[in-house]
Formats: sequence, C-alpha cells, structure tokens
Amino acid sequence: MLIRPTTLLCLTGALLIGGLSAYVDTNPVRQVRLRQTLAADTLPKLSLPEGADPNDPDWKDVDLESKAPVQPLSPADEAKQFLLPPGYQIEPILTEPAIQQPAAISFDANGRMYVLELRTYMLDADSKGELAPTSRISRWEDKNNDGIYETGTTFVDNLIFPRFVLPYGKDCILSMESDADNVYKYTDTNGDGKADKKEFFTNKYGRSGNVEHQQAFMYWGMDNWLYSTVNAFRVRETPNGVIREKTGFNRAQWGVTHDDNGKLWFQGGASGLPSYFQFPIHYGNFDVPNEFAKGFDVPWGAAVKLADMQGGMDEVRQPDGSLKRVTGSAGNDVYRGDRLPAELKGQYFYGEPVARIVRQINPVVNEGLTTLHNVYQEQQSEFLRSTDPLFRPVDMTTAPDGTLYITDMYHGIIQEGQWTQRGTYLRTKIEQYQLDKVVGLGRIWRITYTGKERDKTRPNMYGSPSAALVKHLAHPNGWWRDAAQQVLVQRKDLSVVPQLTALARTSPNHLARTHALWTLEGLGALPAATVQQLLKDPNPKIRIQALRAGETLYKTGDKTLEPALKQAMADTDTDVQIQAMLTAKVLKLPDLETSIKAAMASNTAAGVKLVGEQILTPARPRNMGPFGAPELSAVQKASVERGALIYNELCSQCHGNTGLGTPAGNGRLLAPALAGSLRLQGHPEYAVRVVLHGLEGPIEGKTYAGGMMASMKEQSDEWMADVLSYIRNGLSNDAPLVSAQQVAAIRAKTIDQKGSYQFASLTKLTPFELQPQTLKATASHTSSTRIGGNVSPASAFTYEGWSTGGRQEKGMWYQIELPQDVRVAELHFTASPVRRPGWKPTPGAPPTPPPMIQTYPRTYTVETSTDGQHWQVAKADQKGTDGDNVLLVNSPKTRYLRLSLAENVPSNPDDVPWSMRQLKVFAQQ
Repeated sequence: MLIRPTTLLCLTGALLIGGLSAYVDTNPVRQVRLRQTLAADTLPKLSLPEGADPNDPDWKDVDLESKAPVQPLSPADEAKQFLLPPGYQIEPILTEPAIQQPAAISFDANGRMYVLELRTYMLDADSKGELAPTSRISRWEDKNNDGIYETGTTFVDNLIFPRFVLPYGKDCILSMESDADNVYKYTDTNGDGKADKKEFFTNKYGRSGNVEHQQAFMYWGMDNWLYSTVNAFRVRETPNGVIREKTGFNRAQWGVTHDDNGKLWFQGGASGLPSYFQFPIHYGNFDVPNEFAKGFDVPWGAAVKLADMQGGMDEVRQPDGSLKRVTGSAGNDVYRGDRLPAELKGQYFYGEPVARIVRQINPVVNEGLTTLHNVYQEQQSEFLRSTDPLFRPVDMTTAPDGTLYITDMYHGIIQEGQWTQRGTYLRTKIEQYQLDKVVGLGRIWRITYTGKERDKTRPNMYGSPSAALVKHLAHPNGWWRDAAQQVLVQRKDLSVVPQLTALARTSPNHLARTHALWTLEGLGALPAATVQQLLKDPNPKIRIQALRAGETLYKTGDKTLEPALKQAMADTDTDVQIQAMLTAKVLKLPDLETSIKAAMASNTAAGVKLVGEQILTPARPRNMGPFGAPELSAVQKASVERGALIYNELCSQCHGNTGLGTPAGNGRLLAPALAGSLRLQGHPEYAVRVVLHGLEGPIEGKTYAGGMMASMKEQSDEWMADVLSYIRNGLSNDAPLVSAQQVAAIRAKTIDQKGSYQFASLTKLTPFELQPQTLKATASHTSSTRIGGNVSPASAFTYEGWSTGGRQEKGMWYQIELPQDVRVAELHFTASPVRRPGWKPTPGAPPTPPPMIQTYPRTYTVETSTDGQHWQVAKADQKGTDGDNVLLVNSPKTRYLRLSLAENVPSNPDDVPWSMRQLKVFAQQ
C-alpha cells in the first residue's frame, strides 16, 4: 500500500516545501539498488561484443573506457540541471517515494490527479518481471492548496502494466491492463479513496506483445467519443451500451491530446515525431507531404555525454554525446491554459525521453494544411532540456491551475528489453554506466512563468449545480471547459438545454460556443435549427464545429441538413470548405463526386486539392496489424453493401439508423439496440436463428414496444447473410461476416423449429464463447522476439497473434486446456498473410505491394482428450484457408483440444510459419 499521508508530510512534503535539501528513500528494495549504484566501483574497460564490427557506423569510435555509474539526483538537484527559456521556472509537485515510475497523469473534475505508475517497467536490462501484477494507479490531492500534492491513496493496485487512466465521473476511472482485451470501470463507492467496484466497460480493445506497441491513452475527445493510440476505432457509451466507429489509423504509441477546435493530435513513438494531426482522425487517413519543417527531426538536447542511443554511434552527436536524430517520443499536450505567456496557447508540446527534451511546436496552417516547426530550431535548442541523463519526460498536461505539468519517469533505461539484449550497442552503454540500477523513482514537475501566479481556485465540479458548470464552458483555461462539458454530458441533466442553446447561438466567446454545442450533442439535445443557424455564422470556426456536430444528426436520420452540408462545400473560407468535404465523405452524401469536383474547381488552395483528390481516389488502406488485418474481398464488400441497403430500407425503422434503437417514449425502445451488442458479435448462430424464426418476449429482462421480431425465413440464405454481415461488421460492431453457407446449415439444423424463440431458451441452443482468460494454451513451437515472454501460445486469442516462427512441419501442435469438461461446438481463428522477411522496395521503382507469405495451416488434425494423455481424433485432414477459419467440432464433453499439423510445407522461397490470431472456442450447452 502507499505511504500514509501523515508519513508523506514528514518525508515528501518536508522535502518539497523545505527546498528539497535532502533525498530520502524509504523503499527497502530500492534502497538496496541505490546503494549498489552509489557504492559500485567503476567497471573494467569494456570490449566490443562478439561479432561487432568496429568499422560499422553503429560501433565506430565508440568509447569503451570504464565510467563512474550514473548517480540519481534529489529532486532539488535535478531541478538545477534544467535549461528553460528566460522567465520560466520549474518546480516539483510530487516525487518518489510517494510515486514510482510515473508514465502519465490525468485530472478528474475536482482537480484530483491520477498517476499511472508503471512500477515494473525496465527494472533490469532484460525487462524481467515486466508483467508482474505490481503496478498501480494512485490518486493525489493538494488539500492545503500550497501547490504540492501531499495526500494520496492507491486507487487501484496490483495491475499488470496498465495502459491508461481516464477519470470517468466522480470517484471513477477507466483502465485496462497489458495483454488484455477488456476495459474496466473502477469505482470507489465508499469514499475511502480506493476503488472497490470493478465493472466491465467494453471489449475488443486491446492487443498483446511488446508493451511499447500496445494501445494507450484512452482519451475523451471534444466530440464526446473516446479515442486511444494504436486502435483504428473510437468508442462511446450510450444508454444502450458502448458503441464504436471505425476511424483512420493514428499510428501513435504514447500520447493523445486535442486543441481548442477539438482536433486530435496523436504522438508517434519510434518515429520520434507526431503521427497524425492534419484532420480529425474519424475522417480516415490523408497523406500530406512536407508536414514537418526542414530539420524538424533534429533534436537539440543538452550535453549528457553518455551516448546511450539505441541506434548506435551513428545516432550520436559528437562531442557532447547527445542524440542527433529523434528516435523515440512520448506524451503530448496542446497547451490550452491561462497562466503561462499567451504565445504558448495552441502550441504543441511533446517529450523525447531519449534526447531528454520537451519540444515546443508551432503549427503553421497554410491553404488548409499544417506544417510543424520547432520553435527553438534556429537557436539549436528546445523548450526544456536537461543535463541530467535520468530526465525522462513521458507526458505533458495542461493542469487545472493553468500551468503545464511534466511527468518525468526519472529512469535509467528508456528502451524496452527487446532493444537492450546482450551484444547490442545499447546494452553495452547500459552496463558501462550501470543505468539498469536506477529504478523506482519518478517526479511530476510544474512549469510556471515570472509574474503569472498559478490559479489557486480549487475545482469542485462534481458538487456544483449544472447551471454553474455551464458558466465554466467560457473559462480561459481549456481544462476547465473540457471537464465541465464532460460532467454535464455524464449527468444527462436536460434542465440546462435552454442555457446551453443560448450560449451556443449568441455568446461572444467562440470557445464557449464550441463547448456548448458539443455539450448539447453529448446530451442528445442538439436541435437541427441550431446547427442550421451556426452553419451560417460569420465565424468560420463556428461553421466548422456546426458541420462536425451536424454529422450526428444526419447519421440519426435528419436528412434536412443535407442541402446546408452540401452548400458548405462552396464556402469562401478554405478551412470550412475542407471540413465540408470531409463531412460529405464520412456521411457519404449523395452526388459526392460531383460536389467534390465543384469544390476543387472553386478553390485552388493546396488543402482543397489534396483532400478532394484523395477522397475521389483513395489510397489503398495500409495493413497495420502485426499479423495483418486483411481488407474485405470484393465479394465480401458487395455483401456488406447489399446488407446496408436491406438494413436501411427495413430494419432501421425499429432498430434505428445507427443501430441504437428507435425511441418509443417513456424511455423505451421499439427494438433492442444492435450497435455494440455482444450477442450480435458472438456466435453468428444466435442472429441467424432470430432472423429465421423470430424472437418474442423480454430480452435480458427488458421489454420493447415493438413486441417481437418477426420470422423472415422466406428470405434467401444470401439475403440473410448480407444483412447480418452488415450488422456484424458495421453499426459499431466488429465481428466476422456471415456466409450464405452458414445460413443454409443453420436453416437445415433448425428446420423443425415451430414459432418464435424465447430469449432464455434461445441462449441455451446457441454456442457460446469460452472467455480466453479461462483457457490455458501450450504449443510445440512459439516464435518470440520479446524479452520477458510477452508473446506466448495464449497470444493466439488476441489481435497480436501466435506463430510457430519457423516453417510448418508435420507434428507441430497447439493445445488448449478448457476450464472444465464441455462440448466444443466450433473453433474460429484468423490466419493472415505476413510480409516476406527482409523485403525492401526497389529504389526508384513504382510503388508495389510487398510480397506476402500465407501462414494458414495447410493440413491439420483436431484431437480431444479428457486427461491430456489419451487422445481421440475429432476431425482429420482439415484444410486451413487464408483469413477467417471456422471449424465445426461438435465433440462430446472434453477437457483438452489439440491441433496438429499433418504435413510438411517446403520453404520455397521462404519458410512458411503457422499463425493464428483471434482464436475463439465456442461451447454448446
């Protein structure tokens, strides 16, 4: 558990308030580590690892002399190593021993600071124990308002490398763990500062593998959707469940933020650069050349002398040993506060922890396209630098007090174990300076400016009436506006709709109008008349917001907006015109091609031309999955398109245009919501049976005004497959399509069904998925490029996937132990092609798709066993296929399943591995 607040006052509080004149650490384990570092003699001279070429650029002129170990400094002494522009100061507000290895912070609407503590990150150079359940999320308060967060609790403990923390109401957060798929809501119900209630929020959210490559930073956008890095979708909670929509690929790793216009900015990782920022991500991807000013990829860190760069000596600036090209970035923030100089508003900040810098970026918009400039490039400097090699800035945050906070992990190693293996250049430098000994520390810093005192007003939004929160929508600090909007949306208090409508229509403050508009959208109370009015507003920023918010109304069926949305494509403002084109694209407005061409003819701005051309001739979607996420085939696309027509002509009347259900008054719906439905995304037999034979009566205790779902068995197998494929692959759902063959098989299986189903009896007839966390997987071969064993046979259940690595050979096996004896109905898995290893495009040649290797099992046998020793053949000579594989097992009760390859696959020209991902086991009652 965390140190008690009274102890913190004696230790951390005294240190901070007293000028940090001493450095105290009460953690016994870490005391040993620090003593080892501080007392260690210098190492003997190192030598080049075996096989290293001294003439290789990575090793050329490398210094292998023995060095004194890097010493951790007290917060007071670290503060002296910072270099800031004139007028800026930096001060610690929370440090170890209270927190350890902080990776991100987030504030709730009462100003309480949640800290994501990744306590297992790189505790040694081999990343051992990285997935131990010892990380936590703590919560901190500054109760005496002196600027120091002295009172803390462990809000959630014993976590496996948590991916994010998002405050989600009073005493409530959302988070998830590494190598997991579910997001959970954690709530403190008794007010003791510790979450005692854990609820499922949404699934299909994660992936496994390298901890630096998994999703992170769940983030509440101004448009009331929740976004994250890595994932090409957004989610949103509705009264009928969590829904999702597909977005473009954000190509980010650690950092999401938004500006005053609500545009999201994503931060890359290994690229060392911002990843996607030109346009809102839900419009898809647009490739924009020259997004970064010349020299943008050159960092100007202070002299740290260590030259501990993963890329080797070729990445080192001599003679100061600093990084000469960005290589890793983490954390980001568009500063929207009010207690730093006005010229910082709207500036983008991000950390480069390898270079030990925080960079300030000036976004310059010209003809609708944004170019990023390093503000201090001409001075060959950065906004914040440090000569302390342990400074590791991993997050930046506009705070409730109007200043800018920096999360500093203060850590020896900042590259994950995959890149610090023995024999590498980086491992040599780690051992030379004993960087692996400096662990378990961490600091949160506040940046202030001379003559601008921080805002000492303590937020109390959870205890404030809704009318008071509306006033905060005009606050000069963007954090206050965001928090007030989020609380209002979660309260669903419609009493403030008139107040919000007036604010959106008439306020002289365009920022207040923007937040009022999106608050109305979040409450489901945005009138079309308000959107129509704001589309004609003199301020182009407001017209842009009206276009975006109007998308919600159009998608829910209000087609009266169509003429105004089309007319906006002829707007005299370039940015408005581009936004109108994006809106028309995402809504698939009629006559889209004609309207886009007319817009391009009326405006020669570079942004209009680029967006128009890429809407009319979209680039082939990039394959972003580690094992590939194949596009739908032409046949599958045609099926989904036919299904969309059927749904909109027939099903939408009861189930709603967006699948959220059609309101029937008194809080009831005509029919169940289909968007985000776990039942609809489960085994397809449930939905096929319903469409074939109908469903009546309560569903999970709820009754619907429509009464029943009528049988449609007179329709063809293809018709049913089309509409169900659209429902399962659209409407916020993400599940495999349904084939006409599957429908035909279920039709034959249920031919004796008389009348409609009741929900309770139907669920007993339908195969159900066994949850992956209840299954134990082993395999004869497993490819792992990870140190620490994150890739395992269990990875087959995730998006990351499992692979044998080497070529398929007869006798290779994959085994699943079930939680108890069950009747296995089916196995589903995806086997997608992978890029041929070592392939590189030919310089100067036209771009061509990379050659792919098919990884599906060519021929395999399925066996069952009750004891794991004696096996019975359930299915012999099964043929795998590229993409989705569905295997009917229909076994008697069994405890073990084993898939074994029945033939060798020759390597010509490459080894052909066996891979599986998204493996699902369905059982039958």
